[in-house]
Amino acid sequence: MSVTGGRARRTCAALVAVALLVTTQACTGGETADPPAAAVEAQQPDEALTVVADDTAAARAVSVSRLLYARSAVVVLTPQDRAAELADVAREHGVPLLASGSPGLADELDRLGTESAVVLGEPQPDLGVDVVAAATADDVVRQLTDLLPTADPAAPGEGLVILTRDAGADVLALATAGQAEVVAVPSGDPRTDPAVVQRLRSLGDRPAVVLGPGWPDPAYTVQVARTAEELPGGGHTIFPGRHVVALYGSPDTPALGVLGEQDPAAAVVRTQQTVDQYAPLSDRPVVGAFEIIVTIADADAGPDGDYSRELPVETIRPWVDAAGEAGMYVILDLQPGRTDFLTQAKRYTDLLLEPHVGLALDPEWRLGPDQVHLRQFGSVTGAEADAVAAWLADLTRENDLPQKMFVLHQFAASMITNREVIRTDRPELQVVVHVDGQGTPGGKVGTWNLLRQGADPALAWGWKNFFDEDRPMLTPEQTWAVQPRPDLVTYQ
Repeated sequence: MSVTGGRARRTCAALVAVALLVTTQACTGGETADPPAAAVEAQQPDEALTVVADDTAAARAVSVSRLLYARSAVVVLTPQDRAAELADVAREHGVPLLASGSPGLADELDRLGTESAVVLGEPQPDLGVDVVAAATADDVVRQLTDLLPTADPAAPGEGLVILTRDAGADVLALATAGQAEVVAVPSGDPRTDPAVVQRLRSLGDRPAVVLGPGWPDPAYTVQVARTAEELPGGGHTIFPGRHVVALYGSPDTPALGVLGEQDPAAAVVRTQQTVDQYAPLSDRPVVGAFEIIVTIADADAGPDGDYSRELPVETIRPWVDAAGEAGMYVILDLQPGRTDFLTQAKRYTDLLLEPHVGLALDPEWRLGPDQVHLRQFGSVTGAEADAVAAWLADLTRENDLPQKMFVLHQFAASMITNREVIRTDRPELQVVVHVDGQGTPGGKVGTWNLLRQGADPALAWGWKNFFDEDRPMLTPEQTWAVQPRPDLVTYQ
């Protein structure tokens, strides 16, 4: 049988029944006819993850129909405000549920080879299909039963996961998705909700469809939620799910900070003792960390002339491993001298591939071509810092790692020029401005407030306490009284 214009109408009920590969008799005589086409033919998405990013719920339903149906001889049309009445009906019968008057509706009916539209309420004119009017949901059920007397064995959406930020708003698309497993992700980031992570992992590696615009890089975030190792303290994003309290320094170099005053095992114990002072004060989990200076500002130019001494990866590895085994985080701190931050960061790629390792830039020690440490005060441009952030985000994304902390040390506005160009919307990174000046409590709070003026609200904030240089050093209770409460606290 030929179909002219893609929408020739059947004239007998047998031709709208599901009858794949079955020979039947024509309604008008005893001659053998071609097997009728299936009333509903489902299909799977071509990709492991598909984003349906239409702005409106009606348009998303049409896109889901296009994605999951090769053919549907019958569709149900409804005013959008009555869609919830028909969601189960459409799902049980395995047919698309679309909004009357949807943009692109006529084209989609043409593509589906639709012959009959069961319409709740006032029908849209000129659809080019048989319109079957229904006043109530029960009327729709009766009409569908007449038009589809046999259930289709290929249920649309079977074996699919569909993610939505608002199941109520997406009722049309979810009904059209039929047998798909629905996962609600109100935040738009599945990494941030342990219940969502657990559900996605229980569903395995089924193809997934993400509904709606504005999700933060779902190809990355969904994969991380499904497969990535969790961060110390749980979850796959840094903040606001925890506070981090760190010891700062460099291995075997006590003069650079308290971290270097003991070996890795003893540093774990000391860090945990510090964490234990904060845990009773916090409404979030408090996670310990090492902030390790891995490239050290040097008065000597060195063989490479960059005034920075780069520690070998094998020197840092035992510290990274000890922290990971203890459920603690690690931040690798760079003091690059006359070279650039990105060149140094790449030296430590193997360590940054660990899920519990982040990166810090210390602009005080980023020199110009003719500068030397302690004679000139270093700085970095926002563009250079953002280039490092882009590289680290790509590394994180390409390896399906949980979110990393990206720390920018700053105690003067001049340390980071054009800070506003540093992007904070990369889901792979949590950008932290670490206000690490020393001095009196009043002076430090003044710097804290100054650097926060006009700041991007997506930034997290760090505070540093100095055992020897602060006058006096704040207690944990006093540190927690700083407003807003610091996300990251380090001790040097």
